[in-house]
Amino acid sequence: MSSPAATEISPGLRSLELIRTLVGFDTTSRGSNIALIDWVKGYLAGYGIDSQLTTNDDGRKANLFATLPARDGNATTGGVVLSGHSDVVPVDGQPWETDPFTATLRGDKLYGRGVADMKSFSAIGLAFVPEFIHRGLSRPLHFALSYDEEVGCIGVRRLIADISRRGIRPSGCIVGEPTGMRLVIANKGKRSFRCRVRGHEAHSALTPRGVNAVQIACEIVTFLSQIARRFRDRGGFDAAYDVPYTTVHTGVIHGGTALNIVPRDCTFDFEFRHLPFDDPDALFADVKRFAATLIPEMHAVDPATYIEFESLSSMPGFDTHGGSEIAELGRACTGENDYAKVSFGTEAALFHNANIATIICGPGHIEQAHQPNEWISLEQLAACEDFMRRLGDDVCAA
Repeated sequence: MSSPAATEISPGLRSLELIRTLVGFDTTSRGSNIALIDWVKGYLAGYGIDSQLTTNDDGRKANLFATLPARDGNATTGGVVLSGHSDVVPVDGQPWETDPFTATLRGDKLYGRGVADMKSFSAIGLAFVPEFIHRGLSRPLHFALSYDEEVGCIGVRRLIADISRRGIRPSGCIVGEPTGMRLVIANKGKRSFRCRVRGHEAHSALTPRGVNAVQIACEIVTFLSQIARRFRDRGGFDAAYDVPYTTVHTGVIHGGTALNIVPRDCTFDFEFRHLPFDDPDALFADVKRFAATLIPEMHAVDPATYIEFESLSSMPGFDTHGGSEIAELGRACTGENDYAKVSFGTEAALFHNANIATIICGPGHIEQAHQPNEWISLEQLAACEDFMRRLGDDVCAA
């Protein structure tokens, strides 16, 4: 087995070399992750563990699912899934001070794309495979690595469908997104949309003879801002979340060609990150109803004008309410009694909705994710290694 070249880093933690290896693979979502998946498959095969791969349609990307069976041979019933995604976000245009695909240790921080989000968790789990095997397992331990989480949790849907077809029924799942090693039992859902406005061009000196697509789009964006303020000011609220209410956000807008032309086209993208008790379909219906009130004035100038919407992505929220067996295991492994909820989306909801009780707990902090000079502290890596040792106390026979 070979791995990408990288500089030497401190051997103070058992997982550092594996983190270095995984970070060394450029698995930006727009590219392939096969080299990383093949390396992990080979690593596990070195311990006698088979891996099952599910690929995307063109075979350039793959999920990996591997099982360390229990001492009695059980490989399908019960047990825990350690789940992570293999892809990372782009580094294009970011002012990195180190090679983003070389894990670089400076002081007590390890830098590199994916060290926080979220290759460190997967590497730490893999680093403990020899210990888990040596101790022997009282119930199965599964490893899951998915593709294209960063662009809509795409790969994990095929992974979950595949393990269901194979009759594998885990009792719980730990998704290792960066939570500062806090136990997280819920995340918000997310729905994103694109709005296209088709107006009617005219000379800007004759604006009443045109339909200004940019201004129509801005009226809808203003309506979205009013919804956002309503949630901010009136809720509902759940104080356990880092942002305790549903948020509405417009992130991209394009329109117009020149100042002296009434713009014919405008598009913008927006999202809802919603608490479990807020209905994104109802919110979207409100937006469409408002947009419909703008159509008569547009058609009075040109019946060919329109406003249309396209769904871009959908990630469900989830909430285990802290009462599941996997949540209790999370408390034992973190050594903490409390729990948190987060606003960012994860694959956890998809496992949860497939009747696999799920928690989120991993090293690093979301504030460092997706940033130039992404980093994770050695203290967080050590805390995750302690977590894995405690997990071994639960799942191992001795």
